[in-house]
Amino acid sequence: MSPTGLEGRTAIVTGAGSGIGRAAALRFAAEGARVLIADLNGEGAAAVEQEIRAAGGTATTVVGDLSEQPVVDEVVATAVERFGTVDVLVNNAGIMDSFAAAADVTDAEWERLVRVNLTAPFLLARAVLPHMLAAGRGAIVNTASEAALRGSAAGAAYTATKHGVAGLTKSLAVMYRDKGVRSNAIAPGGTATGISVDIDAEAHGPGVVMGYGGNIGRVSEAEEQAAAIVFLASDAASNINGVILPVDNGWSAV
Repeated sequence: MSPTGLEGRTAIVTGAGSGIGRAAALRFAAEGARVLIADLNGEGAAAVEQEIRAAGGTATTVVGDLSEQPVVDEVVATAVERFGTVDVLVNNAGIMDSFAAAADVTDAEWERLVRVNLTAPFLLARAVLPHMLAAGRGAIVNTASEAALRGSAAGAAYTATKHGVAGLTKSLAVMYRDKGVRSNAIAPGGTATGISVDIDAEAHGPGVVMGYGGNIGRVSEAEEQAAAIVFLASDAASNINGVILPVDNGWSAV
C-alpha cells in the first residue's frame, strides 16, 4: 500500500499533456492512483497516457477545452464511469498573459484568461463536489502562481485570475472542511515547462514586470511542483486545508 494513501484512488489532472500537469499525472500513477488526463492538446495527452500504461499504471484521456461546460461534464462522467469515483481533482490547466498592464489589456485577452484560469477550475470543482461529498472525502489541488501572492509576477489579467484561484481555494476549504473535502493550492515560481510568453518588450507592463525578474531565484523543475501537488492530495496532508503553498525557492520571502 502506498504511504500516501493514493493507491486505488482516482485523480483528475488537467493540463496533464505537458509540464507540471504531465509530471503530476505520472507521479499520481506511480503512487498507484488511476489518472484521468484532461488537456486541450490531444497528442500530448495521448503520449502521457501511453507513458503511464507502459509503466504499468492506469489512465484514460479526455481532450477538450476545459472552459466549456460540456467538456467538464465529459471529464467527470468519464472518470466516474471508468473508475467509479473521483477522489482527487488537480486544476492545473492554465494560460499565461502577455504581461500587459491594465490600460493595455484587450477584452479578448482578459476574457480568455478568466475563462481558462478561473472559470474552468470553478466548473470542475463544482462538478466533482457531489461525488466527493457522497464519499465523505476528497482533495482538490489548484495550481495558483507566484502571481497569486504579488502584483509583480505577470500582467493584470494573469495576476487577477491567479488571485481568484487563491480565493476559490480558500472558499472551498472553508465551505467543505466539515464534509471531508480539502482544498489547497500550490503557487509555483519560475518553472521549466516550455511555455512561451508572447510579449511586447517595449510595452509598459512587460517593462515593469521584467524589472522585478532578478528576485526569481532558481527555476524549478516540473517534477518539484508535482511533488507538492501529490503531497497536498495525499493522506500525508490530511490536516492541511486552505493553504496556498509557495513552491518557489523562497521567491515569496524576498
